[in-house]
Amino acid sequence: MPPPSVLFSRRSLILALLLLLACGFLATSLISYFSSRSAIRDGILNTELPLTSDNVYSEIQKDLIRPVLISSMMAQDIFLRDWVLAGERDTQQITRYLDEVMGRQETFTAFFVSDRTRTYYQAKGKLKQVEPHEWRDEWFFRLRELNTPYEINVDLDMANQDKLAVFINYRVVDYQQRFLGATGVGLSVEAVVRLIDEYQRRYHRTVYFTDTQGKVLLTGSKGGPQGVRVGERLADREHLRELLADRPTPSEGSHEYRDSEGRSHFLNARAIPELDWMLLVDKREDGALDRVRQSLYLNLAICAMITLVVLSLLNAMIKRHQDNTEALATLDSLTGLPNRRSFDLLAGQALHEAPRSTAALVALLIDLDHFKSLNDTHGHLAGDEVLRQFAEVLRGSLRQSDILCRWGGEEFIVLLREADAQGALEVAEKIRRRTEQKVFNFDGRALRLTTSIGLSTLRSGDTLDGLLTRADHALYRAKQGGRNRVCAQTPGNDHD
Repeated sequence: MPPPSVLFSRRSLILALLLLLACGFLATSLISYFSSRSAIRDGILNTELPLTSDNVYSEIQKDLIRPVLISSMMAQDIFLRDWVLAGERDTQQITRYLDEVMGRQETFTAFFVSDRTRTYYQAKGKLKQVEPHEWRDEWFFRLRELNTPYEINVDLDMANQDKLAVFINYRVVDYQQRFLGATGVGLSVEAVVRLIDEYQRRYHRTVYFTDTQGKVLLTGSKGGPQGVRVGERLADREHLRELLADRPTPSEGSHEYRDSEGRSHFLNARAIPELDWMLLVDKREDGALDRVRQSLYLNLAICAMITLVVLSLLNAMIKRHQDNTEALATLDSLTGLPNRRSFDLLAGQALHEAPRSTAALVALLIDLDHFKSLNDTHGHLAGDEVLRQFAEVLRGSLRQSDILCRWGGEEFIVLLREADAQGALEVAEKIRRRTEQKVFNFDGRALRLTTSIGLSTLRSGDTLDGLLTRADHALYRAKQGGRNRVCAQTPGNDHD
């Protein structure tokens, strides 16, 4: 038990730390409340909203991948190209093909426009002839000149009563890469609105889209902030005029504005170049500040509880620190193995238990060959790294019940519990072989070493010194015999 002065010192330290922590905790809680508004606004403007915009942008791209793949497969379909090259003779073939694409892939529409005849085919037959000067057909002639294989655009779908649709237009080329026409599929805007509702539910923000002129194209099913609806222009909203500053849409980045009821909002704007849209993510400030106030009340309420918990934790940490300090005194700092001090305690216990065991206690004294030469050639840092890696070789070669320690320098010692002579030789040989085969790595260099091992078995009435002395003699014979070998003591050569 620690002396009273130590206990008094520990208690005084704990009480002083506890008092400082309690005062600091209370002061920090009060100060943080008054400073949190600016921190929260910075977090929303610079982190949360941009991150939400990035996530929604990624979701938009992901949700368009499947229709892009469908359009790609249509553009590369042998039937479609061969039908065009054969002269587009049977209209029913292409309409059946487009109808099957719509049915199997569950798309809103599917189409093919021929460059040779300028005919627009869809699942119900021929829809129209595309014309260069018709505004509805500008997409086809733009796609015809593109260097990229496809484009995405939002347009009215004549095949579905001019409903708004998101089209994926894919170039179709023949086997010599000459332009044959355009094919692809379309998604209904209703499906995209469902996606927006899902984004809003997932990210707890209001999400809506405008074109580059500030006209609202898509919102969730309940509209945008302050009841903004599809078809409205942002400039028509009084509370947004200052934010726009003679621009049709807010500039890219994060902004702050107040709505018609005086509530503060945060807004992030991001361009979607694939669609030529603007993505707007809106968040009200009120909800964020409510959480801060709740956090303050919660912090004050649990302050007393925290101080009591900290008291017990500090006491436990100090005690554990003392225990760790005592443990470090018994461990080798380089390899993490027990040191000689610890070995003496463990070996004494093993010798005490050995007479009660039917199997012998065997000592292995292990030495790395030519280790000094390695240090001289590659430096002491290389030597330290080799010792650490060699310690792992030893750990992996022994049982949990065996005793392993670093004896000093490049020497290690092992006590094999309940091991016969033959089993001990096999363990020693396994260590020798693994060391010989291992490539030690340091600073990108491959180093190789061998080890010599001396082995001795506990005898009746033996002491630890006697056991280790015989192991040391056996190790000496192993080194004198050429190294990289295992030698065991025998009754006739104990003093070689």
